[in-house]
Amino acid sequence: MSRKRRKTGVQVAPPKESIFNMLSADSSDQVAPPKQYHLDIGIEVEKSVGGIEMGVLGNGMAYLTQRGLAKMAGVSRRIIFALTQEWAEKIDDPILGKGRNDFLKEYLFKNGFREPTLYLNIENGGSSYFAYPELVCMAILEYYAFEAQNRSEDAIANYRRSARYGLQNFIYDALQYAPPDKWRYFNDRVSVLKDSAPLNHFILFHETNGLVVDLINADLTVNDKTIPDISVGIAWAKFWTENELEEKFGPRIKYEHNYPAYYPQADSNPQKPWAYPDAALPIFRRWFRSEYLLTKFPRYILSKAKLLPGGTLEAEQIAALFDQKVLSIK
Repeated sequence: MSRKRRKTGVQVAPPKESIFNMLSADSSDQVAPPKQYHLDIGIEVEKSVGGIEMGVLGNGMAYLTQRGLAKMAGVSRRIIFALTQEWAEKIDDPILGKGRNDFLKEYLFKNGFREPTLYLNIENGGSSYFAYPELVCMAILEYYAFEAQNRSEDAIANYRRSARYGLQNFIYDALQYAPPDKWRYFNDRVSVLKDSAPLNHFILFHETNGLVVDLINADLTVNDKTIPDISVGIAWAKFWTENELEEKFGPRIKYEHNYPAYYPQADSNPQKPWAYPDAALPIFRRWFRSEYLLTKFPRYILSKAKLLPGGTLEAEQIAALFDQKVLSIK
């Protein structure tokens, strides 16, 4: 008989030892997940703690592997594999019944998760890693704790602990992982480029700093893979050329642009992007607010959706945030 889903309003961290006591022995099941495109996002740390495989991606997203999720749910890995395949096959089915896939669809859709697969396929060091994000893990734990015909005692215990403590906090603590300074990549670029604009010219990095600050505050990981001024630069250069703005404002010129030494892009330092005449700055700012943020930026941020802990929903929310900002200054 199905049990009502529980809501937890108390956010109390369990004692440190309970984090590790809840981790049980590993499974011997060896079932490969269905194929998915690789995501070049990087893994900060991945370990098996007490038999539970877990990790943290480069964007700070905590995850369980398929084997780790099976262990926490108290079921075999083959069951998680079958559930994953079923999701991919039936995600577009408009009819909801009372099965496990229907429960997951109702749970995840309500929380804005509509991805075609339940996991991220991470390519790291030539190997594939299958990362199930927190929202998916909690949905599956809740199903096997309270909704499945044969409820799992492991799932019940782990769901309660995870719901109270937060699965991300649980994984961070188990892995002894401390999130890095989210401002580091941006602040270091600011330091390197602070005096790089040629006299009487502006550079796009400086003009897009407000956008980047908002993105970081919205928890988009801004690093060597998310560099908004490149997207802006490509779109603005096209606008500049198509509208023959050089005839009105004078020529743009190349300047020396360097990335901090730890950026992969630093291998080709110095870069030589364009700097534009200061006289064109009002035109750029008007174009940036009324065209780029409205028509180009949503596509850019959606292309980075997999880098966000909240996926596509979070990307859409960030895009909508800038849409409202644009409307407010018109």
